Amino acid sequence: MTMASMPNAPATPDAAAVKAIRQFNRFYTSRIGVLDPYLGSDMSLTDVRVLYELAHREVPVASEIGRDLRLDAGYMSRILRRFEAAGWLTREPHARDARQSVLRLTEAGHAAFAPLQQKSRDEAAALLSPLPPYDRQQLVDAMAHIERLLDPAAAPAALTRTIVLRDPLPGDMGWVVQQHGELYAREYGWNNEFEALVAEIVAEFVRKFQPGWEKCWIAELDGQRVGAIFVVRKSATTAQLRLLLLAPAVRGLGLGLGGRLTDECIAFARAKGYKKMVLWTNSCLEAARAIYAKRGFKLDKAEPYEGFGQQLVGETWSLKLQ
Repeated sequence: MTMASMPNAPATPDAAAVKAIRQFNRFYTSRIGVLDPYLGSDMSLTDVRVLYELAHREVPVASEIGRDLRLDAGYMSRILRRFEAAGWLTREPHARDARQSVLRLTEAGHAAFAPLQQKSRDEAAALLSPLPPYDRQQLVDAMAHIERLLDPAAAPAALTRTIVLRDPLPGDMGWVVQQHGELYAREYGWNNEFEALVAEIVAEFVRKFQPGWEKCWIAELDGQRVGAIFVVRKSATTAQLRLLLLAPAVRGLGLGLGGRLTDECIAFARAKGYKKMVLWTNSCLEAARAIYAKRGFKLDKAEPYEGFGQQLVGETWSLKLQ
């Protein structure tokens, strides 16, 4: 029996995940001093964030700053009035929108903001300084990863994703088995019979690997493993696609990784002279089935069966390569 599958959208987060987020929030806000007078000033974090936007935007507009910082319009207005009263802010007519004013920091406003910006830089450096270079980069990469996951569209250009499809390295095969076991148990309720099946498929691939006719790709996103796929030799004329996998972190990002992995398999099989590619999947794996159908695979057979602790419908698909 073979398997080619990709789970659908992730389930609702469990209580442990929610608790972990709250714990991290408490830890990090304490470490960066948000609970103290912010940066040693008499201003709140929100005040300083508004000052930052006023200092760094080319055309600062109240409505846009409030939207991006997710501030109530009334709250934003009160902050700006305080800045004006302090002599930090002036307003100019907007050249293209008479309903808006362009906000400009005065010399006094820049003078008030400059030491806060430097203190923020110093405190960030102080957080990093005890760490060796490798750990610093790990921390920076982890923060970038969090930002991309929570708001992919707003991630800075400097955090552009790097996608690599590579040959497997030691440890990758164990990761493939682990990911299949964990994801399918969590998202579909499949039992450890499925993990055992994946382990058997992977072990057979390694033991009987035919480098001229078979291949595995591991997908990495910014250095982290996020996907995998296999092509094995079923016969002299038929290649078999197996174990398509995408981690939940990359689903819905518009990267098309599932399609890219499948395309690599098809191109490899064609280049090796295979006449047909086949795969076996399950009717509930809608995302994977859509990828196969889009690339011309045809559903040849569907059969109900009981497996992995569930009532399922197994499907055999095929694609003519020549």
